Amino acid sequence: MLDEILNKIQECNNLDQLETIRVETLGKKGSLTQEFAKMKTIPGPEKKAFAENLNKQKAAVTEALDEKKVVLEKEALEIKLQSEKIDVTRFNNELSCGATHPVVETMNRIITYFQNLNFAVEEGPLVEDDFHNFEALNLPKYHPARDMQDTFYNKDYTLLRTHTSPVQIRTMLSQSTPIRMIAPGTVFRRDFDITHTPMFHQIEALVVEDGDHISFANLKHVLVEFLHHMFGDVDVRFRPSFFPFTEPSAEVDISCVFCKGDGCRVCSHTGWLEVLGCGIVDQNVFKAVGYEGKSGYAFGLGVERFAMLIHSIGDLRSLFESDTRLIGQFK
Repeated sequence: MLDEILNKIQECNNLDQLETIRVETLGKKGSLTQEFAKMKTIPGPEKKAFAENLNKQKAAVTEALDEKKVVLEKEALEIKLQSEKIDVTRFNNELSCGATHPVVETMNRIITYFQNLNFAVEEGPLVEDDFHNFEALNLPKYHPARDMQDTFYNKDYTLLRTHTSPVQIRTMLSQSTPIRMIAPGTVFRRDFDITHTPMFHQIEALVVEDGDHISFANLKHVLVEFLHHMFGDVDVRFRPSFFPFTEPSAEVDISCVFCKGDGCRVCSHTGWLEVLGCGIVDQNVFKAVGYEGKSGYAFGLGVERFAMLIHSIGDLRSLFESDTRLIGQFK
């Protein structure tokens, strides 16, 4: 019986078969195990020789199993390595380069434009306090305009900034006039649909000078030139609006870049698309930062909205879904 078992072990060609042989031989119901069970029926003088013989057979089988297992494991590893081998010297024609995300590309384009006009780029923290995010911007507690911004509040009474305007406040508190700056960055609001996301990007600008030299005409000229740079030959109009931190305030529209002002689904058949808000800085904002005898203007825009209009992207959420098919269009 021993020679038969050893031959089966030698002829075995995979680890599963080897395990089956081990169980059939040394398992609870294995052939050798059953032989050991017969010892209780063997007379005393013969039991010792019977046991020694069985132990020798068990040792021989165990040794043969262990040796065969080493060989089979080495063969299995070699097969696995061969199947997973990669020729690193092979040239791959399918390799492709990446692309700049449309939001990043649009933001960089806007920043570059204003840097060329001698605007400084200022930054601020994402986690703000109530003073910088609301109070100093003429939004006292319980002001109804706060309802326009669904804010993420923290337990320590801080909040995720709802706009980049706090950077304007921090800049005015730390610098003297004249000020000519833009504040690009991430902002957060509790909103999510086809045109809104909980996290998005804004660029806000602020110009402040001594005296009353800044007028709405200055603001209008800068914005018309900027919108022509971004969208080409479009019509631009200013509509009276309300923002707590500017007075007078206006919302700025451009003629629809899709229908050229004729009216379509995108512009709700009005021929116009709203792109940003602006105005002359309210004197209450200057008082909050200790400025006197100053004048200035400010405006702000959503980078995602500009990216959607420039690149004809229909759903704002697609900008954050990491779909490589979308990004691949901007190589």
